Parts: sequence; structure tokens; C-alpha cells
Amino acid sequence: MILSIESSCDDSAVAVTEIATKKLLFHRKISQEAAHAEYGGVVPELASRLHAVDLPRLLEEAKPYLDDLKAVAVTNAPGLSVTLLEGVAMAQALSIAKGLPLIAVNHLKAHIYSLFIERETIFPMLVLLISGGHTMLLDVKGFDEITILASTMDDSFGESFDKAAKMMGLGYPGGPVIEKLAQKGDPNRFKMPIPLQHDPRIAFSYSGLKNAVRLLVQKHQPLDDQTRADIAAAFQKAAIAHLLQKSKKIFRQVRPKDFAIVGGASANQEVRRVFADLCAQFDATLHLAELRYCSDNAAMVGRCAIDAFYLERFSDALSIEVSPRTDNIF
Repeated sequence: MILSIESSCDDSAVAVTEIATKKLLFHRKISQEAAHAEYGGVVPELASRLHAVDLPRLLEEAKPYLDDLKAVAVTNAPGLSVTLLEGVAMAQALSIAKGLPLIAVNHLKAHIYSLFIERETIFPMLVLLISGGHTMLLDVKGFDEITILASTMDDSFGESFDKAAKMMGLGYPGGPVIEKLAQKGDPNRFKMPIPLQHDPRIAFSYSGLKNAVRLLVQKHQPLDDQTRADIAAAFQKAAIAHLLQKSKKIFRQVRPKDFAIVGGASANQEVRRVFADLCAQFDATLHLAELRYCSDNAAMVGRCAIDAFYLERFSDALSIEVSPRTDNIF
């Protein structure tokens, strides 16, 4: 079995996965959303302190499995340095105390492996990764063969939802609340710009769309409930249209047989709907993680670690480093 630890941002999580069968034996997560909500976003130092409390509690719950471990896996990049350190420190201690190999797992690669929890790996695959911190299209041919085809030039898809929600006084996290509110709104009342619509570059950008929300919010003060819903609907429509337009260009070039959407924002039902239509148009199979595994979790870290284990990709417990960097991420 492999014990896996996730602490890259505001979720403390621990899982235990059986190597041979890929069966998830234990999985528990403690979210910090309520603690950060009053600040409108994640406060790194607070997140770090909460991980220091919650990770030992989770490890205690996983205690029945600790005597049968073959390796320890932990997210070490990218993420918030102060929170990554909490998980890495625990993994180092376990690795040294029990004499177990340590597997450092890239957080974004783990999101790809959320597709394969309790399943076999399927590659090659075109992957759209959309989360609170990242938006990118990836050509994934194997564990070590991942090419970034497109990424964001500024804000990520998920980050733009958080910031739009904050401007409308809707709280944190913004993704679920914007999606729910958009269902009550008229997406055609306000015309939102679709980013880079006439730009030939295959890249993503959400700073301009975020600014359009800011201007609408300022113009229609004080906001009534219907105006909030209409802005949310118009924003979501434009944000997804941008994803779709740029992804469609890649589809024309790559003609993927298999396509996947991963990351916390992949739980958005409208995103899933429009990309299901795109896949049908190009005769591609759409792969989606279960909703419970879209956001950060230790089960995806453990599943990624299984492939790393078979490839013997082990790290020195005393020299493992953490990194917030998103360049050379794979």
C-alpha cells in the first residue's frame, strides 16, 4: 500500500491505496474553506497552521494501515510553499521512521491521475486542466511525456470565478456560488467580452473578463439579486466560451481520440456539457473524474504515486524540496 498526503493549498488530505489493485482503502479530507471565507480567499499562513493541526489527525485515522506500507507519497509542487512544507515534513518523518521510499508527486500531474482512481491508466490523452491556480491544455502521452500546448497569460479559469464572486460580495470559493447563481440569471442581459476572441494565439486570459465584471458591478450599484444573477450568468457564459474557442483550435490540430477535463473547476456542469458537445463533434471520448475527486485530494496523489512506484521514481527523504513554481512543472 501507498500512503499519500496532500497539502498544496487549503485542503488537508490523506489516503491509502493498494498498489496491485489500485483500490482506495482509506481517503479523508478536511477542508479549510470556512476558515478562509471571511477573508475572501486563502491566507497562506492560516492554511499552514491548519494543516499542522489537521494532518496529524488524519494520519491517526489511517493508523490501521501504517504497518503494511510500501511507500509514502506527498505533493511537493506546485502550491503554497508554507502549506506544502507541512505535508512534506510529515512524509519525511514517516519515510525515515519506517524506512520507506518517498515519492514526490507533482500536484498537476496528480489532477490528471484523478481520472484513474481505482482504474487503469489511459494514455495518450488531450487534457484540459482548470483549477483555482491553473488553466492549461496538455498533450499527455505518458507519465513522463506531458507537453503544455496552451496556458493562461494571467488569471486562471477558477481564479477568475473567485475574483468575480468577491467583487459581487458572494464569498469564497467563487466557483460553486457563481455556477449556482448563473442558473437564475439571464446570460444575454449583459454582453461580456470573450477574451482573445480575434487573437490567433492559442492561450488563455481572464484578466480582461474579470475587469468587465468589475465595471458592471460598479455601474449597477447597489446590486439587486437579479442583477447579480445576470452578471454571473453572462460572466460564466463568456468564461466558458473562451475555453471552448481555444480548445477547439487544438482539437482541429490534434484530433484527439481521448479528451479529459480535470481540476477543481472541472466540476462545473456547464463546462462538462459544452465539452461533451465538442467531443461529440470531433468523435472523441470525454473522460471526467468523479465530482468528489475534482478538487484537491490525496486519492489522486496516491494513484499517481502507483505509476511512479512501478517506475521507481523515488526521492531522497532528506533532500526533497517544495516549490510554488509552475514552470517545468512536469
